[in-house]
Amino acid sequence: MNSHHSHANSAVSRRAMLAAASAGLAASPILRADTLASRPPKSVIYIFLSGGLAQQDSFDPKPYAAADIRGEFSPISTKTPGLQICEHLPLLAARSDKWSVVRSLSHPYNEHSQAHHVMLTGRSDMPQGFNPSMPRPADHPSIAAILGSILPEKEGLPASIVLPEKLIHRSGRVIPGQFGGQMGPRHDPWILAASRFNAKSYGAWPEYEFNHQRGGEESSDLKFRTPGLALPENLTEQHFDSRLQLLNQFENRGLPLAKLMETKSFSRVRERALSMLGDGRLNKLFDIHSAPPEEQERYGKNTFGWSLLLAKRLVKSGVNFVQVNLGNNETWDTHGNAFPHLKNYLLPPMDRAVSALLDDLDEQGALDSTLVVMAGEFGRTPKISHLTTHYAAPGRDHWGTVQSVMLAGAGYGGGRIIGSTDAQGGQPRSERQTPESLAATMYSALGISQHARWFDLQDRPMHLYGADAI
Repeated sequence: MNSHHSHANSAVSRRAMLAAASAGLAASPILRADTLASRPPKSVIYIFLSGGLAQQDSFDPKPYAAADIRGEFSPISTKTPGLQICEHLPLLAARSDKWSVVRSLSHPYNEHSQAHHVMLTGRSDMPQGFNPSMPRPADHPSIAAILGSILPEKEGLPASIVLPEKLIHRSGRVIPGQFGGQMGPRHDPWILAASRFNAKSYGAWPEYEFNHQRGGEESSDLKFRTPGLALPENLTEQHFDSRLQLLNQFENRGLPLAKLMETKSFSRVRERALSMLGDGRLNKLFDIHSAPPEEQERYGKNTFGWSLLLAKRLVKSGVNFVQVNLGNNETWDTHGNAFPHLKNYLLPPMDRAVSALLDDLDEQGALDSTLVVMAGEFGRTPKISHLTTHYAAPGRDHWGTVQSVMLAGAGYGGGRIIGSTDAQGGQPRSERQTPESLAATMYSALGISQHARWFDLQDRPMHLYGADAI
């Protein structure tokens, strides 16, 4: 994990750190005092489908279109009259009274990095000098970074967490739009790295691991590991405090100002990690493998299920914003072999895990206070194509013009269809929405004032809201 918050005094004992963390820290001055509205903030779980889910093959089927548009799947009726979705989402269909769908979110980008940037930052404009191959200081700050800076911490946990991994292309390049950007690296969001980057396979491993070209895979070396926060058995609290004091002496003795500035971000990371050490409550929170077998079974014993189970636990423990990357970079990028892969590897674990999350939030009385959002960086082309040199079967290409977004909880109710598309599912026909309106929906749910501004490293004010909430 990495952090951006600091304690007032770095030369502080572990016990004092734990006390300070438990009390919570003041919101960062990067936003002004009128940031939070008067109503109590809710929580948001942002489920991100990197690669881009095909709207026609999920939440906006077109059964009366030509065969090369409607695809191989049939629609099924949901619990809501007049609302049909893909046949491979039967659990969500049975729970349509808990969620609504936005069928008209649109932006102009068909390239992965640009589209990731706009959907992770809530800004449709590209920053000056944008580089699709790497994050840059001029990038817009991510929604996760902004919220981690606005909202106060609770119970020793950051207000905003991303899991189970940051988004990295199979070539090893890091996708821009995930970090603090213009706010500076000290405001990078906390990333709970539970899943090791694997360039060769995708999906909800181990149960649904696959490769876009080869199909089903099985990698024995992949492990879903959440942080172990206990002190080593041979390190007593007294010895821990002594080592901490010695480290503080080295950090604070004779370092020039420039060096201190360079290490400030590291010091915050160190203090956050130290403040969490030895907290048995947090160890139990992160250890999702110790969850009752029947609970793990409901979510799915795979990365999709474990990630959403952990997200539920974090929200219940006071974390206001959790971004869940449901699959590593471009998992949902179905250029080819789309229909067998959606049917066998992608839709079933997503359907299962998201349904379990909605059930638990509802049964615990938390769905009304938790907004669940599910979106990708874009949708996919209306017309099916076949890249025969790369894939054995056809698929759909990138399509920023429209995608479907799922919303649940936090007053949105269920069974609503917001917006519509044309007969091919390729153009918004009514109630067009944007990345700005989606971000505003999350900010509004969290009780953030519409007048809120954030400030970049040059102390220039930037309006947080770019549109009205959906």
